[in-house]
Amino acid sequence: MSPTGGIGPEAPSAFPWDEVMALGLNALRWSPRDFWAATPRELMAALGGSSRRDAASAADLRRLMNAYPDPS
Repeated sequence: MSPTGGIGPEAPSAFPWDEVMALGLNALRWSPRDFWAATPRELMAALGGSSRRDAASAADLRRLMNAYPDPS
């Protein structure tokens, strides 16, 4: 059931770009080039977290691929 009570996939949350950019550019003092070249795993490691623990499952990946299909 969706957040609005209907049947269907849940609406995805907006990605917190402002917070992530503040961490990468301000707290980590990465250049914009380095920030945009970093993978999510590298960003998580630089912030002291473990991406393995937070990795998406195969079901999560399928759900995201269905919610955001590549344009044909």
